[in-house]
Amino acid sequence: MKNYIQPGNTLTLTAPAEITSGAVVAVGSIIGVANGDAANGAPVDVDTVGVFRLPKVSALAIAAGDVVYYDPATGLVNKTASGNTKLGVATEAAANPSADVAVRLNGSF
Repeated sequence: MKNYIQPGNTLTLTAPAEITSGAVVAVGSIIGVANGDAANGAPVDVDTVGVFRLPKVSALAIAAGDVVYYDPATGLVNKTASGNTKLGVATEAAANPSADVAVRLNGSF
C-alpha cells in the first residue's frame, strides 16, 4: 500500500515543554507516555498504546475499568472530563489514598 506510514503505536512529536521519561505528553488531541527525556521544542518519542503506571490524585479512588483523564495543570490522572484530556481506562483499582494507577492508554482521539 503506497500511502501507509506506520502503525502509530509510537509517534515522534515536538515536546511542548521539558519532558521526563515516563511522563504523560499531550500535544493537541494526541496523548501518550514519553519514551525518554526531551527539551522543550525537541523531538520526543511518545507511546500511544500500552499499559503504564501513572501518578494520580492521591485522594481519589479509581476502580478497574474507570475512564480516566489527564489534567495538564497538575500532571495527574483523575476522573474529571471537564478541561482534561481523555487518557484511557484504569486496568486495576487504585485506593484513596494512593500515588498511582495502571492505565491502558486510549490510543485514539
